Amino acid sequence: MIPYNRKPHGNADVKGTAVADFTSQHINADSKTVESFGEEWNRFGTFTEAEIQRAGEQYFDIVTENMLNKNSVCLDIGCGSGRWSKFISQRAGFVEAIDPSEAVIPAVKLTQSCGNVRVTRAGYGCIPFDKESFDFVFSLGVVHHLPDTQGAITEAASMVKKNGWLLLYIYYSLDNRSGLYKFIFHCSNFVRLVISSMPQGLKNFFCDFIAVTVYLPFVALTRFVRLFSEAGSKKVPLSYYADKPWKVIRNDSLDRFGTPLEKRFSKKEITEMLDNAGMKDICFSDNEPYWHVVARK
Repeated sequence: MIPYNRKPHGNADVKGTAVADFTSQHINADSKTVESFGEEWNRFGTFTEAEIQRAGEQYFDIVTENMLNKNSVCLDIGCGSGRWSKFISQRAGFVEAIDPSEAVIPAVKLTQSCGNVRVTRAGYGCIPFDKESFDFVFSLGVVHHLPDTQGAITEAASMVKKNGWLLLYIYYSLDNRSGLYKFIFHCSNFVRLVISSMPQGLKNFFCDFIAVTVYLPFVALTRFVRLFSEAGSKKVPLSYYADKPWKVIRNDSLDRFGTPLEKRFSKKEITEMLDNAGMKDICFSDNEPYWHVVARK
């Protein structure tokens, strides 16, 4: 456990656990997006051990024991439901999990049995720890939802000790996809702009509707094409969800179409941002989800 470098301005009680609150007006975040994710993770914040293991293996496939082990003190920035913190809790010494939204409520519930995870309400722009305090820092699916993505990556890198590691997952700009795939995506992005501005109830309804009418047909098509060609099936839009449970599809539909602020970056752009943040030994995973990447301080 790393000591806070200042006093919280408040505390919340979550099932008997005190959660320190460091959020402030200086946070690097869009308020509507923070609120949206808080609602999302309170709706989809429960996972089975098998679901956490399966998802964690995808995002941490490029993380070696040299990068993350029982001696590692870790920081999870934008922890959401806390599933990634719980996933690595068996491999790490201690995990500080922070999130600026009400997602801290399901995060506390999900990680309360771990013993080596502490949840704090904080985020980019108000991280309550001294710089270079952590052996391993990770931020999965977060920085592309922030107003200042480069600033967030630089701040995440600043928390890493010398020779420590940073793991990021950043939405890709479809730089490894066909023109048709990109066209379909840009059409869907217009739909996202409309749905994300709706009241939460309507947003939930339309995202579930899309999960049924768009995601499931593509899942069925992927499975059909896979009977003839494994490589061909991977070219089908949304093929990533072919083996995912219904809850994950609903969750990701809400994540994709219900989030107000979303940006996307190419592998080259991500590399440049990591270089600007003083990181080296940059390594991208060749596997979905794109792009997740590790780099050393």
